[in-house]
Amino acid sequence: MKKTEEMNTTNELIEAVKTKKTFAELGVNEQLVKSVTELGYTHATEIQERSIPVLISGTKDFIGLAQTGTGKTAAFGLPLIQLIKTADKHPQALVVCPTRELCMQIVNEINLFKKHVSGVQVLAVYGGTSIGMQIRDLKRGIQIIVATPGRLIDLIERKAINLEQIEYVVLDEADEMLNMGFQEDIEFILKNTPNRESIWLFSATMPTEIKKVSKRYMKEPVEVTIGKVNATNKSIDHQYYVTSAQYRYETLKRIIDFNPGIYGIIFTRTKADAQDVSARLTREGYDIDAIHGDLTQQQRDRVMGQFRDKTLQLLIATDVAARGIDVKGITHVINYELPDDVEVYTHRSGRTGRAGSQGICISIVHARESYRLRQIENINKSTFHKLDIPSGKDVCRKQFFHVMDKLMSTDVSHGDYETYVPMLAEKFADMSKEEILKRVAALEFNRFLAYYENAADLNIRAAEKGRRDVGGMQDRNRERGRNEFSDRRSGGDRMYNDSRGGGDRGADRGDRGGRSQSRGTAGATRLFVNLGTKDGFYKASFLQFILDMSDLKKEVLGRIDMRDMNSWIEIEASSAKKMISALDGKNYKGRRIRMNDADSGGQRGSNEG
Repeated sequence: MKKTEEMNTTNELIEAVKTKKTFAELGVNEQLVKSVTELGYTHATEIQERSIPVLISGTKDFIGLAQTGTGKTAAFGLPLIQLIKTADKHPQALVVCPTRELCMQIVNEINLFKKHVSGVQVLAVYGGTSIGMQIRDLKRGIQIIVATPGRLIDLIERKAINLEQIEYVVLDEADEMLNMGFQEDIEFILKNTPNRESIWLFSATMPTEIKKVSKRYMKEPVEVTIGKVNATNKSIDHQYYVTSAQYRYETLKRIIDFNPGIYGIIFTRTKADAQDVSARLTREGYDIDAIHGDLTQQQRDRVMGQFRDKTLQLLIATDVAARGIDVKGITHVINYELPDDVEVYTHRSGRTGRAGSQGICISIVHARESYRLRQIENINKSTFHKLDIPSGKDVCRKQFFHVMDKLMSTDVSHGDYETYVPMLAEKFADMSKEEILKRVAALEFNRFLAYYENAADLNIRAAEKGRRDVGGMQDRNRERGRNEFSDRRSGGDRMYNDSRGGGDRGADRGDRGGRSQSRGTAGATRLFVNLGTKDGFYKASFLQFILDMSDLKKEVLGRIDMRDMNSWIEIEASSAKKMISALDGKNYKGRRIRMNDADSGGQRGSNEG
């Protein structure tokens, strides 16, 4: 039975390839076919197959509704190149798109398509760069102009560009341009192309504004819809994780760590969120940066360049700043918060799963947002899969195998490693293979083990069942702490060696500040610090923070009690001064850290916000 099903699937795939048309069959000329073949394209995508025969005629208005990543640039780019009269050295075709990034990408792709076609000149026109240089370039006999609305209007008003001889106008990502408030600009541009033969409008969705533009400026357009309007890409797996709103950041971090090969975009609602999340993840060692409306064009170009080069693993963006971004190979899109608009979700998710590749779109939601997921499912005709937020052990296991896979796939063919093998063999002569492997794993892996050793269950059910503290399962740790203290007082196993001094100091001493009812641990000092859960910490992240700041080992610490604004830390008496010296007086998010011995000298700063 299984073999029969496999044969049927194979036959369906063969038939699907057979029914797809080649570019030559669509009427594309020989030079262009040669170019696309060299680029690795032999058969047209659905949007190309249904649009190219219409557009090559050059006389019909056209509306193409298809998701990003389906090959729309070739769908209009190939017909444009074929229609251009190379003997005429003036603008004949105009492509208008929402952002500089998309503008540059379209020009790059058209240049690849026209590799074997001589005499076709293409120019990108956008803001943030010298307008004088663009004016000089326009005088070189440009035939295809790819422009953003703002800079194009600037050139029109300066009378530096004449669009009266434009025959073909392409509006790419039309819905995004309208979402960005470019409707008046688009209408102004169309009014300045009075002699056009046709308008080609490409969009992922069909909002009412597009319908208005089409009715006003287009004559009986041919309309092609690939899939259902507003439907999401079938190559995208839509997933969501439910957690309480206060643990959204820790959930994001857990998801990133659980996907070690991630190359993606994280969407936030506001630029403040983008900056905050970016700063926190950067501080914790992630290759990440943010783009938002406060960046200059130069800063934006730098960040986008690093992201395209994969120097950055993750990009955090607001919806406005991300419009028009088209980066190949994005594996994940993460919604730090769900957008209010279903169409915005469609655009966000469309950054991954492009050109037939598989992608994942992840949303972090709290229980009250489940109705919004249903709305998106109903409108987009997609299915969301609820997943449990990975446990600390799950993350460690995933990271471990990732490190091992990297080790196994490391290329040792380059370089004279054989020279060093005898020295390595001598160095490790007294060590077993298993011991060496353990040390290699520890070298790469200790950070995750330390961070996630006592990591909490971040799923919403945990909070509902036990109201457990997210940092370290407070209820369970409290009980464990009582048992440990009881064992120590009765002479059982000890975390600290009494010979270090202090004997039973603090063993029966209560908390003078009345903040905690727990007893002190033998040989330990209790420290007060004016940082707590309202500073964005939970117990595991707080532990990592104080260890990173003080350069101490986890073994010197005992119990940690956290409150909203303050915390109490048990630490070996011999390490207390080093901890205080490392943290007291430093700044965290603009607030001065106060740390001191909780049982001497008072708790200064205990009421600080």
